[in-house]
Amino acid sequence: MEEQDRPIQTRDGHTVVIDFFRPEDAPGIADLFRDVYGESYPIRLYYDPDALIRANTAGNCCSIVAHNESGRVVGVTHAVQSSPYEGIYESAAGLVLRTYRAQGINNRLQWFLFHRWTPSRPWVAGIFGEPVCQHTHLQKNWHDLGAVEMGLELALMPAAAFASEKGSQGRVACMAAYRPVTQRPHRIYLPAVYTHALQFLYSGMVESRFFSPSLETLPQECATVFQIRIFDFASVARVTFQETGADLESSVEKMEHEVRSQGVEVIQVWLKLGAPWVGAAVDVFRNSGYFLGGVLPRWFDDDGLLLQKLFCASHWEGIRLYTDRAKRIMEIVQKDQNSALPLFAGFGRSTTVRI
Repeated sequence: MEEQDRPIQTRDGHTVVIDFFRPEDAPGIADLFRDVYGESYPIRLYYDPDALIRANTAGNCCSIVAHNESGRVVGVTHAVQSSPYEGIYESAAGLVLRTYRAQGINNRLQWFLFHRWTPSRPWVAGIFGEPVCQHTHLQKNWHDLGAVEMGLELALMPAAAFASEKGSQGRVACMAAYRPVTQRPHRIYLPAVYTHALQFLYSGMVESRFFSPSLETLPQECATVFQIRIFDFASVARVTFQETGADLESSVEKMEHEVRSQGVEVIQVWLKLGAPWVGAAVDVFRNSGYFLGGVLPRWFDDDGLLLQKLFCASHWEGIRLYTDRAKRIMEIVQKDQNSALPLFAGFGRSTTVRI
C-alpha cells in the first residue's frame, strides 16, 4: 500500500479514508454541502442524492469521497465532463468540512483523482482544473501532482463565492491547469499574433504537438456554429465555437447581444487550434476586444484556444501566483489585454500587479 492510500489521522484523533463513490454516500455529500454552504451553493445537483447517484452511474459527474471512522462524509471532490470532448474531465466542486481542514484531506482527494480514479476509467484523456488565484494553496497542490499551468482566466468567479474567506475584494481569477492521462500527438495551427505566446505555453507540456502557421482565410462555404453555456451565479458565458466561417463577425455580434442581455460580465470563447484558419478567427475576436486566455489541451480532442472579454474590472491586484511559469503567463495575458480593443476603455486595464 502506498503512503497516499493509507488512512489520514487527524489532529483530534479521527481516521479519514478516501474512496470511490458509493450510492449510500449521496445523502452525506448533500449534508456536507449544506454544512459548508447552507443552501447557497449554485449547482443544485449536489443537494439531490438521487440525481447525484444517477450522475455517478452515467459517468458525467463522478464523486470521490472522504469518510471518517463513523462513515460521515467529511470531504469530497468531483470529476465532471464539461468540454465538447467527453474524454476531458474537470476537477470541480471540492470541499472539506471546516473542522477537518488544513490536514491534507483536500490534497489526498486530488491525489486519489489522479492516481486511482483516472486509471479506473480508460476513456479519460486528461483532467482540467481551475485553482483560484486569491491564494496559492490549490495552485501548489496541482503543481505538486504534476499538472501544468496553461492559461489565466481573469475575473472568473464573483467575490460572493468566497464570502467566508478573507482577501476576496473583487472577482477572482483562476489558473487553467491540465494534467494529461493519455497522449494524442496531433497538429495545431499557430495564429501569427500568438505564435510566441503559444510556443511558451506548449513548452511546459509533456505531450507532442506538430506546429504549422495558420495562414488560411475563413472558409466561405462553412457556417459558424457555436454553443453558449451561461453560469448565472458567476455572470460568465462560455461559448464553444465548433465551426468558424465567413459569417463569424456577425455571429460574434449575435452571440454577444444574447449573453449581454442576460447580465454576463465575462465571456470566454473556445476556438479549435486544429482549424487551419484559426488565425483569421482570432483576428475577428481581437477586433471585438477579446484577448488571450490560454490553451486547453484536448478540449475538442484537438486543442482549444481560450479567448476572453471582460465587462468588469480585471482585479489584477488580487492575483497571487505560485510558480514562475504562472507569473509569465500572467505577463503574457496582461500584455495582450492591453493591446486588444476593449469595448469600454476603462474596464480590465491595470498597471499594478502583485506576484
